[in-house]
Amino acid sequence: MDALINVNGENVQTLQILFMTTMVTLLPSMVVMMTSFTRYIISFSFLRSAMGLQQNPPNMVLVGMALFLTLFTMSPVVTQIQTTAYEPYIAEEITQDEFLQRAEIPLKEFMARNTEQSALDLFCDLSGTQTPEDAQDAQSLPLRILVPAFMTTELKRAFLIGFYLYIPFVLIDVVVSSALMAMGMIMLPPSMISMPFKLLLFIFLDGWQLLFSTLVQGFN
Repeated sequence: MDALINVNGENVQTLQILFMTTMVTLLPSMVVMMTSFTRYIISFSFLRSAMGLQQNPPNMVLVGMALFLTLFTMSPVVTQIQTTAYEPYIAEEITQDEFLQRAEIPLKEFMARNTEQSALDLFCDLSGTQTPEDAQDAQSLPLRILVPAFMTTELKRAFLIGFYLYIPFVLIDVVVSSALMAMGMIMLPPSMISMPFKLLLFIFLDGWQLLFSTLVQGFN
């Protein structure tokens, strides 16, 4: 009997290890698809391209900033998951299935609040599911519908932010190019002259804090 209990205990422990390993493996994909990370990293990439910078800031710095801003934005969701799902699961009060069901509720609430109705309509039509009328009803949708709808909305908003970021820097390029052509200095690359003005404008406007606050406040 003791040997049987030990074997069953080892099997349960092995299943828990496999479950945690699977969750850790899927964690990067979950961060990209189900959090605010996508909007942050795409906006930072657009900013670097708009300023004409090649590798500054480096990719590691941009990813690090996006991760920390994502943690800041998602902290209420993470806290709710820890309180309602993780702690009861560690205390062996709920099963793995109940843990997953409880953990997805805060994520669904976050994604539903930040998903446009048009994206929900699209994927509900593609899956043959009835379209919810508001965000409260959208929380009942399965993840296979809510996740791509949320990602579509995030990509749209990130590209819209990129468009707004490009406008002032493109105007600087146009002014510098026109000035160089008027002075007959057509052989001088306009980017060489416009780069200091772009950096000066960004620093003068305190661009990083303005961008961070705008991105964070853009989430419901």
